[in-house]
Amino acid sequence: MELAEYLPFWDKLTMPQQERLRHASEYRRVKGGTILHRGSMDCLGLLLIASGQLRAYVLSEEGREVTLYRLFERDICLFSASCVMPDVQFEIIIETEKDSEMWIIPSCLFKELMGESIAVSNYANLLISSRFSEVMWLMEQIMWKSFDRRLAAFLLEECRLEDTNVLKITHEKIANHLGTAREVVTRMLRYFQNEGMVRLTRGTVEIADEKALEALR
Repeated sequence: MELAEYLPFWDKLTMPQQERLRHASEYRRVKGGTILHRGSMDCLGLLLIASGQLRAYVLSEEGREVTLYRLFERDICLFSASCVMPDVQFEIIIETEKDSEMWIIPSCLFKELMGESIAVSNYANLLISSRFSEVMWLMEQIMWKSFDRRLAAFLLEECRLEDTNVLKITHEKIANHLGTAREVVTRMLRYFQNEGMVRLTRGTVEIADEKALEALR
């Protein structure tokens, strides 16, 4: 796997800039469940995902999590290099949901490239705009969409990601993704089960009626 294949602006860089990137970037394999970045004071560097799955989330004062977005192969995480954006202060936590492989581009180098290359600067701005759009969409979902519809949509999306109708996921984990209490998730899943949409066993949610969930979402 070559770094050049994963960076959209690679061909816009000069050869010396490309060599600096190759030399400074670190390729790392990380186990699932690892916290990579915690808050605005942690400036790990730009994450370029080669494989696996990451989650970016925020934590309330009460300790409740809500997933902002996920990162997959070829995605780039800019908020892990928060020090290159001094005017953007987000207390975002980034963890690996699955065993993952990634390049880590040092924050200082990426900041230099943003100053040297319009292509890199434009891409960074586009990336920030895209992530903000995702967060705004999430806020709209939380504010205006009923929880049963949000839960149905989440379950269907998980099935698509995992390519199975049998999800090995706890009620606590679902609550963390959706920014609610575990008890709320448990009550709604039991309602779904009574309606024949899911089957519940310990640590598992099986989709029994996908069409009903689709109609609900």
